[in-house]
Amino acid sequence: MIETQRLIIRTFLPEDADDLYEYLSEPQVVFYEPYEVFTREECEKEALRRSTDSAFWAVCLKKDKKLIGNIYFSKQEFDTWELGYVFNIAYQGNGYAGESAIAVIDNAVKQLNARRIVAMCNPQNEKSWKLLERLRMRREGYLKQNIYFKTDINNNPIWLDTYEYGILACEWTAEKE
Repeated sequence: MIETQRLIIRTFLPEDADDLYEYLSEPQVVFYEPYEVFTREECEKEALRRSTDSAFWAVCLKKDKKLIGNIYFSKQEFDTWELGYVFNIAYQGNGYAGESAIAVIDNAVKQLNARRIVAMCNPQNEKSWKLLERLRMRREGYLKQNIYFKTDINNNPIWLDTYEYGILACEWTAEKE
């Protein structure tokens, strides 16, 4: 568990299903994600699945313990960790994504010996890439037709471009001093 001034960042619990449904059922929230909106039943299964998946962190308000979003933070090759985030639309614009990302990155650098943190996002998702830039991550690439999550009616991939971002642990700590 990680705590910030306003947040508790913890493992998911099966009982998070209702709060998870509150944001994963919103088309605006999942628009740039590799999945469609979730049903209530799917959120029950997803909360249970995430409770055993160390890459998913539940982001909760400290004042009332409400789940308002999640951080995805997964170890890749060569001490590199990948960052992602999804937040309830009702809580966007309050700095919670940035606050939780900073806490998770700090923890990774100090406790997990992370060497590098990376993230990718759709170039059309301006809120996401602006957050990554506020985190002092550098845009390292623009990859054309890099990834697909969905197919068209003929089952052909719908390819998407991605921005690739990264920051080294030594840059993260140097800029904090």
